[in-house]
Amino acid sequence: MRKRERENPCFVCGHYHMFEAGEVCETCGHRLQEATEKGPQQSAFSTEILPSFLYLGSYDNASRAELLKAQGITCILNTVPTCQNLYKNSFTYYCLKEDKILPFDECFEFIEKSRKDNARVLVHCMSGRNRSPAVVIAYLMRHKFWRLPESYQWVKDRRPSISLSTTLAQQLQQYEADIFGSSASSTPMLTSEGGVSFGFGFSNGPAQITTPTFTQSTTATFSFGTGSAAFGSSNFIFGALGQDQIPSGSSPSGIASKSMDQTMDSA
Repeated sequence: MRKRERENPCFVCGHYHMFEAGEVCETCGHRLQEATEKGPQQSAFSTEILPSFLYLGSYDNASRAELLKAQGITCILNTVPTCQNLYKNSFTYYCLKEDKILPFDECFEFIEKSRKDNARVLVHCMSGRNRSPAVVIAYLMRHKFWRLPESYQWVKDRRPSISLSTTLAQQLQQYEADIFGSSASSTPMLTSEGGVSFGFGFSNGPAQITTPTFTQSTTATFSFGTGSAAFGSSNFIFGALGQDQIPSGSSPSGIASKSMDQTMDSA
């Protein structure tokens, strides 16, 4: 669609096409999602994970040179060896050679170098749902010193479509142990129809609550589970006196006051 035929571009992809009418953008392929289609509305742009620096996307995002330039991306981390690097003359690429195990440290070095060079980097796999999110989560753990659940949730909030495999989730658990030490409590892995997620665990279980105990002796001791406080010979009266225990001509308040005075005089 020509620019003169429409005053304003599409508010999602920035190109001129009849978005509301369902027309597919000839430039980037963006279109209106049908009501019967599951999943959130996907933008034609890569997902921004860290402001003006780290982006997450699919191979489709990485194949749109005009959109990459629009977002200011100059570096691309390709996590799928079979995906071609289409624009080697325009972007700086780093392509993983291993297909089964993700080398998180290698990925970290490339992303970190891009950050120090003030460059914007896109991490992508085929669909932007499994391998590339795992790399980004691993980077956040090492760069931000966030635990695995924090890093996972940060990415999930910004790209809800991510769905990690059990294999990569286990690799992330191991990488978390490598960063924070084996003594740190491991993060439990939760499996559901939507994929794998992580939750906060409690290594030692809930704290036990000790009921206070009161000992009856000449020295009053109060025990609340840890430590104790001892007071000297006590004239304190606990509880209410019966009517037959109150001396004639005295009131309960008077007895309590007298006992208190005696205690303070002897201190």
